[in-house]
Amino acid sequence: MKHRVLLVIIVLSISAAHADDDWPHWRGPNFNGSTDEKNLPVKWSRTENVAWSVDLPGASAATPIISADRVFISSVDSAADSLLAMCFDRTNGKILWRHVVAKGARRDKRSNYAAPSPVADGHLVIFFYSTGSLICYDTDGNRIWSRNIQDDYGTFAFLWTFSSSPTLCRGKLYLQVLQRDVPVQGRGLPDQKNRSYILAMDPKTGKTLWRRFRPTKAVAESREAFSTPIPATLDGKDQLLVVGADILTGHDLNTGRELWRWGTWNPNHAVGKRLVPSPIAGKGIVLACAPKNAPIYAIRPKNTGLLDDTAIAWTTADKKEITADVPTPAFYDGDFFILSGLRKTLSRVDPATGKIKWTIPTPGKAKYEASPLAADGKIYIIDHDGRTDIINAATGKLINSIKMDNPTGRAVVRASIAAANAQLFIRTTKKLYCIGK
Repeated sequence: MKHRVLLVIIVLSISAAHADDDWPHWRGPNFNGSTDEKNLPVKWSRTENVAWSVDLPGASAATPIISADRVFISSVDSAADSLLAMCFDRTNGKILWRHVVAKGARRDKRSNYAAPSPVADGHLVIFFYSTGSLICYDTDGNRIWSRNIQDDYGTFAFLWTFSSSPTLCRGKLYLQVLQRDVPVQGRGLPDQKNRSYILAMDPKTGKTLWRRFRPTKAVAESREAFSTPIPATLDGKDQLLVVGADILTGHDLNTGRELWRWGTWNPNHAVGKRLVPSPIAGKGIVLACAPKNAPIYAIRPKNTGLLDDTAIAWTTADKKEITADVPTPAFYDGDFFILSGLRKTLSRVDPATGKIKWTIPTPGKAKYEASPLAADGKIYIIDHDGRTDIINAATGKLINSIKMDNPTGRAVVRASIAAANAQLFIRTTKKLYCIGK
């Protein structure tokens, strides 16, 4: 493994809590799409109630990350065929630094290599790209370390462009690679089985602390997962939730040891069931969102080892409108908020019973792949066309709709909305907006 470590003195505690008004991770400060932010905007346009906006060099599904009054953005520069790490001043949008991380912008027409979101803790920010490049800077843009996961552990074996965001928790940096066991279109190890794994690293140095393999009976594309590992506390036990390859697993945060596993939503092990949504926990329930209009499974992992179907609290098998092929649900105000990008519905669901408190057709007509933001009594969603809708979390009533983009060509809006400091951060195909003054 190649490490390049900048010899600087860093006074920090990786395990220190983030600021309450930051958005340090793709799914926010609570790892579940929610925040305690108040007084968030409900009325704006592309020119009104905008604190600032900046042009971006390329589209990406990466969510803006807000930490230490800075906004961190992963991007591509298609013209230069390069991957970028960018930092803006949260207060005025001024660019503070911009680094070219690697060459190469995209492999297929659906996505690009800058799809994973960065992660930050107020002192460090870590960017990951689908090329395997993993790089850490301090908030002033000084490079601390870098490595390439493909160089270290083998070429990723994915049919589509791999995308999973890193997670920082309790002084460890986590990354998952749930991939095919055999090469696909020339990608993957040619002379041995590709093994799926969960990786834990020291965020201060980038060095591997442990790597845990994750065996599964899934086959072909069903082995591929684009989800992100999510920390949660279940029955008083801190653990890392991982979903994909036909199973849901819980792992010890310190060692990576598998505590339990449940599966499957794919009993016949059909080949085309790649998985995108990340797991989400609330009130002792973990949701596993089966792909392509399949049901959502609510799992109550009370025991250890292999869980049978008595661990299923409920499913949405008889509620066809409640599914999640790409967006990860949010947990807020004691309930799950589930956005179906294919069925075009948004639903509020009780974790204990699966009871639907309300469900509405999504106001936007385009496809949804960005995940919902839940805060301040509202749910914020954005579709491929950049239409942003604000929904009352209690009633499901539409509060307002704002068109934030006019995408052209193949570019669409995929980045989830972030909230911090009573402001919203919206990434469109060409711009980054800070909403709310």
